Amino acid sequence: MGNKPAYTIEKQLDLLKNRGMIIRNEENASHFLKNISYYRLKGYWWDMQSDFHLHYFKPDSVFEDVIDRYNFDRHLRLILFDAIERIEIALRTKLIYHMSLAYDGLWYLDCNLFDNSIKTIKGVTKTIHQHTLSELKKEFHRSQEIFIKDHKKRFPHNYPDAWKILEVASLGILSKLYKSLRHQLPEKSKIANEMGLNLHSELSSWLEAITYIRNIIAHHSRLWSRNMVKKPTSNIKNPPLPWLNGSLDRNQWKKPFLIISCMIYLCNKVTPGHQLKPKIKELFSNNKSIPLYKIGFTNEWEKQPLWE
Repeated sequence: MGNKPAYTIEKQLDLLKNRGMIIRNEENASHFLKNISYYRLKGYWWDMQSDFHLHYFKPDSVFEDVIDRYNFDRHLRLILFDAIERIEIALRTKLIYHMSLAYDGLWYLDCNLFDNSIKTIKGVTKTIHQHTLSELKKEFHRSQEIFIKDHKKRFPHNYPDAWKILEVASLGILSKLYKSLRHQLPEKSKIANEMGLNLHSELSSWLEAITYIRNIIAHHSRLWSRNMVKKPTSNIKNPPLPWLNGSLDRNQWKKPFLIISCMIYLCNKVTPGHQLKPKIKELFSNNKSIPLYKIGFTNEWEKQPLWE
């Protein structure tokens, strides 16, 4: 039995109105609730409440403003997914190129190239490399790509070269592979340098955070007013490209602003001339009523060297 009764669209609208939400066009509101669930929209009106227990709304809380926030968030996620694609492909290319030239196409199998720290995940104790390799092999076996099927048919007992198997690896696995490479390997530093950073630890930190935000976006989840679980380092050493000056305020650090800034920085290096930053600024300009501090864009962010 459910914890609460399920409500019809009409009752959902009545509930919102009884709690103080202003609905300017009930027909449109009904349409939105039929296609975007009440519970999903709740994340966009949460801060409009004056009572978080009884869920009463502050004066002048308008349903159409909630939809504006929802659409703003959706458009921002689409722009960021473009950025993630550029970063993921660049990382994959550099891992394959530098590591395969130095250690042959099956380098990803060589435990001597990786940190052999032990980690227990879901009750299974292996080295970090073994855990990552298991995930990579699962993605390989799940893949329906023609070139993967062809490999399985022609070479059923042979592991694929890196340029095959890493093409079906997720950003999360690529990030883990990179992070677990031995720190002494010159290729690890070379990849960081080619991504615009001087330290491999900086790139690992950024990739973990970008993977986290990528998973939010891939599941069509909310970025709006969300605290980031993964937070990348912001104090990077002698950045060769324009970055952020000074210390960030708490909101910039805990909301998406910092990770978005990392993404723009990496794209500036791997795909110079991209239009991601103008698209974000245009989105902001077209949504002047949206409180940008909810995603961490505060404290004269537009005057930062990265964003100028």
